[in-house]
Amino acid sequence: MEAVVRLTQHVRQEMGKVVVGQEELKTQCLIALLSRGHALLEGVPGIAKTLAVKTLSRILGVDFQRVQCTSDLMPADIVGTKILNMSTSTFQLHQGPVFTSLLLVDEVNRMPPRTQAALLECMQERQVTIDGERHALSPNFTVFATQNPIDFEGTYPLLEAQLDRFLVKIRVPYPAVKEEIQLLLNVQNGFDADHLERIEISPAEAGLLQQAQAEVRAVKVQETLFAYIVEIARRTRDWPALSLGASPRAAVNLLAFSKATAALDGRDYLIPDDIKQAILPVFRHRVVLKPEADLEGVTADQVIQDIVRTVELPK
Repeated sequence: MEAVVRLTQHVRQEMGKVVVGQEELKTQCLIALLSRGHALLEGVPGIAKTLAVKTLSRILGVDFQRVQCTSDLMPADIVGTKILNMSTSTFQLHQGPVFTSLLLVDEVNRMPPRTQAALLECMQERQVTIDGERHALSPNFTVFATQNPIDFEGTYPLLEAQLDRFLVKIRVPYPAVKEEIQLLLNVQNGFDADHLERIEISPAEAGLLQQAQAEVRAVKVQETLFAYIVEIARRTRDWPALSLGASPRAAVNLLAFSKATAALDGRDYLIPDDIKQAILPVFRHRVVLKPEADLEGVTADQVIQDIVRTVELPK
C-alpha cells in the first residue's frame, strides 16, 4: 500500500493549507477517486464543499470544470454540441464541461430531469453520445455533485437511477468551534478562497493516483466477506421501514469503498470493520424510507445501522 499511503499523506497535508478541518470530507473524496466512483456532497452553503474539490484537482494535477445547475440547464450545456464551421462547411464538436477529469456539479438537484439523464451515461460509462457519435471521456472522469439539504424551492428530486450512480453520499457538517476560529485567523492573515491560485500547493507526483488505484483493486477479500456484504444488501430489500433497498450495484460499490478504506489503513486485505465503516456513506442515498417511518423521524442512517446489527459477523 505504498502508493496509497504516500498519496493520502500528501493530499491531507496539501488540503490542510486550504480547507480547515472537514477530515471526513477529505478522506471520503479521496476514497471516491481511489475507487473510481462519483460522490454526492450534501451540506449547507459555505462549508468548503466546492473549495475542497477545486483544491483536490490542483493537488492531483488534473483538469477541473464546474457546472452551476439551474432549472433551464439543457443537456447540450453539459455534454456539448456540434457547431457548423462556416469556413469548412463541416460540423465540429464543441466540447461541454464533462470533457474533464474532475467535474463539480453544483446544486445538482436544480438540474432538470432531462439533463440529469444526459449525465447518467457520462457517470456510468465515461462516454457521451452526441448526434449518434460516441466520445470517450477522461479515464479519471469523476463527478462531485453538491446539493443543499435545506432549500428545496425550484429543485428536482434526483432520480433513483441517478442516485444509484453515486458511489458515496458525503454529509458535510458545520466545522467545529476551533476549526471555525482557525478559519477566521487564516482570513485575517491573508487567506482568500477566491484566489486559490495564489496558495502554494505542491502537486502529487505523476502517476501516483493510478498506482494507488491499482493497489486498491489488489486488496484481498475472503469469500466470507462477499457473503457478509450480500447479506446486508439483501436485508435492506425486505426491511419493514424501507420501501426500496440497496441494488446489486450498491453491493459492488460497498466492496470497492471498503477496499479503499482498508488501503488507507495500510492493509492489503479486507476486514469486517472496513465494511462497517463504509456502509453508511455507500447505502444512505440508495434506500428509501416508508412514509410512516419518515413521519416518525427515523433516518436512513438509523435503519442501516439497525440492519447491520442483525447480520452475523463472518468468522
